Amino acid sequence: MSAEVPETVRGRGSVQSVDRALDLLETLAGSDVPVGVGELARAAGLPQGTVHRLLRSLELRGYVHQDATRKYSIGTAALRLGDVAQRSLARAARPYLTELVEVSGESANLAVLEGNDVVYVAQSPSPHSLRMFAEEGRHVPPHSTAVGKVLLAGLPRDRAEAVLRRTGLPAHTPHTITELGAFLAVLDETRARGYAVDEGEQEVGVRCVAVPVLRRGEVVAAMSLSGPAGRFPGAASPGLVEKMAQVAHFLSVQVLGDDDR
Repeated sequence: MSAEVPETVRGRGSVQSVDRALDLLETLAGSDVPVGVGELARAAGLPQGTVHRLLRSLELRGYVHQDATRKYSIGTAALRLGDVAQRSLARAARPYLTELVEVSGESANLAVLEGNDVVYVAQSPSPHSLRMFAEEGRHVPPHSTAVGKVLLAGLPRDRAEAVLRRTGLPAHTPHTITELGAFLAVLDETRARGYAVDEGEQEVGVRCVAVPVLRRGEVVAAMSLSGPAGRFPGAASPGLVEKMAQVAHFLSVQVLGDDDR
């Protein structure tokens, strides 16, 4: 007699209750404000009773938090997982960053979007004595960096605009884009061509080029090269953007388990 399977599955190897709980967590993670049960139920296509039960389990484990208005947001247990995931991604990404340094001679970086900030999580330095250095863990505003442009371009336009309205677009150098409409046009261009550049917008005399790291079609990180503008041609270097995109794709497939198709 075959064993009974207590859960229906969604897709090969997928357990329904786990899928549903993860759907709720992903919905909360994608929201800038706490979300009510009714909205979560509509987003997940589930009865409110089911959502209540799932949220209760997640709340008991600290993965969601209910505020005074009875709405939910991501809890501290999920944030701890995010920190571990960042460190794991950073360790796994270093050989790929090293490969980019060998190709270009410039410093390679990996960054993620955390709240309203770009956070550098890994770097492989240039062998040159004059080189760019982005300290791991450093937070920078997204609008003045190539990695920030790539990460914002990976968001729905309304969410990217919400981030920019919260942070503003302060000028870090005379080259920083400080007008919202102009910056949103840059994000449209970034989405269309698949990479972004920073021409001295965060630091005068520094040039950067960045490409997205994808998982299931979503931008989860940005990989960049940066160097002195007088030495590093950036996106103008023949074949460089294509090589960066190839390395980012290998990282997506071999580390993040993305579908290599």
